Amino acid sequence: MRPALSSILLALPLAACGSPAPQPEAAPSEQAAAEPAPVSGPERRILAFGNSLFAGYNLEDGESYPARLEAALRAQGIDARVANAGVSGDTTAAGLQRLAFTLDSQERAPDLVILELGGNDLLRGLSPDETKANLAAMLDILAERDIPVLLMGMRSPPNYGPEFQAQFDALYPALAEQYGADLVPFFLDSIYDQPQLIQPDRIHPTAEGIETLVGATSSAVVEALPEDEA
Repeated sequence: MRPALSSILLALPLAACGSPAPQPEAAPSEQAAAEPAPVSGPERRILAFGNSLFAGYNLEDGESYPARLEAALRAQGIDARVANAGVSGDTTAAGLQRLAFTLDSQERAPDLVILELGGNDLLRGLSPDETKANLAAMLDILAERDIPVLLMGMRSPPNYGPEFQAQFDALYPALAEQYGADLVPFFLDSIYDQPQLIQPDRIHPTAEGIETLVGATSSAVVEALPEDEA
């Protein structure tokens, strides 16, 4: 994703001296709340399929959205394995070209695919109809394989014009309804107006921004996971 995406993101006391006072010990319930839940249950395979927002552009190993999502789910006791299939610069057309191959390369079919594409279509001024058609084709592939989907929506900035904006913003909810997919209406909603959570390129989240995104969306991921069959 190139710097033009900045329009998508941006259109949108000191302690007292002396010895510290003794702090009361945390109640047992508070201590338990701070500890991760033990991981249990069947392994849940999640495929995070998207662009640089998933790929972890300019972040350290382990700081990408899929990596931090896996850690967050495991902290909740879910035996989650999140595969990072994010490719920087991917449009919906590029994603469509590689989706079947990516699915075939997995050890087994994922329990859930998180589909996050469309931002680079905006950068290139592609028609919302084209974006919608490509996403629909990917959803067709996933439906044929009986794989549940969580669709990460994007939104158009107002400078694209009201007609374009209305068409683009409507395509994600429409597809989610048509295919019975779960939906996060706007993936970047929790950070787009928080410049301190965005890298100097004004496009990609910082490591802290990724944590914020995970905190805002992990519950949607949990809800989108199919129920255990065991």
